[in-house]
Amino acid sequence: MGSGQWTVEHRAPIRSESSVNEYVPEIGCLSVIVLGASGDLAKKKTFPALFHLYRQGFIQSQDVHIFGYARTAISDHDLRSRIRGYLTPCKGFEETHEEDVAQFLRLIKYVSGAYDKEEGFRLLDKAISEYELSKNSTEGSSRRLFYLALPPSVYPPVCKMIRSYCMNKSDLGGWTRIVVEKPFGRDLASAEELSAQIGELFDEPQIYRIDHYLGKELVQNLMVLRFANRFFLPLWNRDNISNIQIVFREDFGTDGRGGYFDQYGIIRDIIQNHLLQVLCLVAMEKPVSLKPEHVRDEKVKVLQSVLPIEDNEVVLGQYEGYTDDPTVPDNSNTPTFATMVLRIHNERWEGVPFIMKAGKALNSRKAEIRVQFKDVPGDIYKCQKQGRNEFVIRLQPSEAMYMKLTVKQPGLEMTTAQSELDLSYRQRYQETIIPEAYERLILDTIRGDQQHFVRRDELKAAWEIFTPLLHRIDRGEMKPLPYKPGSRGPEEADKLAQKAGYVQTHGYIWIPPTL
Repeated sequence: MGSGQWTVEHRAPIRSESSVNEYVPEIGCLSVIVLGASGDLAKKKTFPALFHLYRQGFIQSQDVHIFGYARTAISDHDLRSRIRGYLTPCKGFEETHEEDVAQFLRLIKYVSGAYDKEEGFRLLDKAISEYELSKNSTEGSSRRLFYLALPPSVYPPVCKMIRSYCMNKSDLGGWTRIVVEKPFGRDLASAEELSAQIGELFDEPQIYRIDHYLGKELVQNLMVLRFANRFFLPLWNRDNISNIQIVFREDFGTDGRGGYFDQYGIIRDIIQNHLLQVLCLVAMEKPVSLKPEHVRDEKVKVLQSVLPIEDNEVVLGQYEGYTDDPTVPDNSNTPTFATMVLRIHNERWEGVPFIMKAGKALNSRKAEIRVQFKDVPGDIYKCQKQGRNEFVIRLQPSEAMYMKLTVKQPGLEMTTAQSELDLSYRQRYQETIIPEAYERLILDTIRGDQQHFVRRDELKAAWEIFTPLLHRIDRGEMKPLPYKPGSRGPEEADKLAQKAGYVQTHGYIWIPPTL
């Protein structure tokens, strides 16, 4: 340039990234190790998810072997027999189901051992290595996925054993990954301690903290809805939205899990993780790309913008008969119901209440997001009393999205009525296999996609929101109100939602369309 001559710099063409993350299949045999293989989570969720992935061709019999590990002294045949009854037919493959199950079960080998002893994990490593050798796998190119279907209390010793005795021997394109289940601690301090213990042994890209709500079809649709549809972009803010409800309701109680549930309560069990993850996707800004770190960066920003929860914006409940469970203390202060208002202090959401509601033994079973818009200014049809516009995303059951809006009632009179624009999945996608959450998330771990998993700083930010409230409840400073099983919960919860700005529509009920 000093000579005054122009030069042309040839640059590589800009690569446009597809809206769908492209997965390049990896070489090297895959070992999936399910720790806690004899427990309920493994037989009801983990193994069935692996079976459906196998039947749909996402994992191949020539490339994968599945190992079960637990303290129970049983044989390969015993474990296979325990699992068999939970392997339901895949849609469209009913005729070959028995043959498919037999082929899948042959992939499973069982190793028995303690969770904190070297001997068992050396046996496990030997079994994995023998399989890898039988596949002529180059040392260091194989892939090992450890699924911890275990209580969090044993995560540290198990992770230490895996790190010491069961790692992939070198890095020649292979990997070792671990999947850990919630609850990730009871409060900020215990979660940080657990994260530190695991973090000393594994790098963050190796750790997959699973929250199965992030694998649900409609939850995974949230980002597509928000950022791939033009008409949502100008509406999705405090100028148009009055309030947002994120609701989880069950029509049954603790059903024999009272002792376990009483250690955690509904906030730790549902709101701090499942519902808060949904809030992140509803409230986050558009990420730079679909790369996992870009998505998770935006979720962390939302969590860091949540203001401290005010006691006067919390209603706790405990259903009558909860303490009749012999495993629950008679004086238990554990809430089985909670409604609370979260407020996000940023430009998009200032002044918009996020009403989080979860409860057991209620009058219905559902999980949904309800976005309620503000009243129409200058209401010439005098129809505000019929209800506001709402966009509802039904997560379960009967997955659907519908827009509740006001229309003219058919006929000669000019009268208005509430109706809906409806996308019901069972009707629209009759021939489509909608995967279970665990199927999708296990496949993501195999592919190395951490977008739908909780990062360490995200976990910390979530606990920072709820820990002060949880400690006040634990100290008995806040008491749950009694409510009858089969009801909507404490009446005070509806009053809190109303005070926050929610306007209930009376006389309108969404009915899922029939086929």
